Amino acid sequence: MGNTSDGRGIEDQRPAVRRVAVVGTGLIGTSVALALRSRGVDVVLSDPDSASLRLACDLGAGHPLEESADPSSAPADVAVIAAPPAAIPSVLRRAQDRGLAHVYTDVASVKASVLAEAERMGCDMATFVPGHPMGGREKQGPGAARADLFLGRSWALCPTGKADPQAVAAVAEIARLCGADPTVLDAGAHDRAVALVSHAPHVASSAVAARLVSGDGAALTLAGQGVRDVTRVAGGDPAMWSEILTHNAAPVAEVLEAMAADLAAAADALRATAGRAHDGPSSQTLAPVRDLLERGRSGHGRIPGKHGTVHRPEYTVIPVVIPDEPGSLGRLFAAAAEAGVNIEDVRIEHTPGLPLGVAQLYVLPDAVDTLARALAADGWSVHPGV
Repeated sequence: MGNTSDGRGIEDQRPAVRRVAVVGTGLIGTSVALALRSRGVDVVLSDPDSASLRLACDLGAGHPLEESADPSSAPADVAVIAAPPAAIPSVLRRAQDRGLAHVYTDVASVKASVLAEAERMGCDMATFVPGHPMGGREKQGPGAARADLFLGRSWALCPTGKADPQAVAAVAEIARLCGADPTVLDAGAHDRAVALVSHAPHVASSAVAARLVSGDGAALTLAGQGVRDVTRVAGGDPAMWSEILTHNAAPVAEVLEAMAADLAAAADALRATAGRAHDGPSSQTLAPVRDLLERGRSGHGRIPGKHGTVHRPEYTVIPVVIPDEPGSLGRLFAAAAEAGVNIEDVRIEHTPGLPLGVAQLYVLPDAVDTLARALAADGWSVHPGV
């Protein structure tokens, strides 16, 4: 059962959701559809881009909504609007006018501006429950969709006081069917939260990646997993992210200003120590840098880990050399499963110029010896303790 932001539980009425209409077959819409189809839900799809709609259908996400048919004869239980924030209110109004579903939700990553415009346009707010699944990828389009994209993720629900409780329960059930944990919170609180944990980090990632544009070839050959991790989300669509940031401008600006102040203080401290590394700069001079690093480490420790737990167990990393060829990772996981050890997380370090890499397997400490022995016996090059 999901939670509200103040700890109260969502009323778990678990309504039956048998038929869902997904309007928009991009990454998120198609992923929602695939997840629902995997749970036996009948899904109909709609998208103004016929190529996107056709690909989503070919992937098994559902079947096309016949625009010529009268949907009022058999409305869907829920309609999920997977459109850009600026388009959602008008798409919602048209869907409600034609009686597409009993309940409506969206999946945009901003909520306050969408809600305000929907109310201004006269949308039925009793049947509309704004939503935001906290899952995504830097890739776009139905071809990047995955049925497990929201597995174990939070799914924000931001109903107004006008929302019918049954409508909230129906959208919460959509989240659960997709493997997510529904969480109810105010639209403003949602937008401030995503500014902190999603939108501002995306801009920060882009700022780091932008420095690489002027980097020479020699510098880029030294790029390791650290810079890849930091810049991964910078590969997102600039047009899409520009719209998102515009709709959440003030909260994002506030976080970026705080980041900029931290970085400026660190830069000033480092500038003051330039050329004096061997002189042992005073701890007072480097205090802003140490403070930032300490707070960064503490903040990282607050990020919920596996299954949403804040207090994450300490994992041990086992490096395993793997050949860069099809099926290698699958065989490695199969060997771990045969040993009865669960891989809690995995990261792969590629070796430039060589047909191999290193898979860093994260396991619980008491499973290290068991897994290391089993993998070594199976012929893998295992390096525990490295």
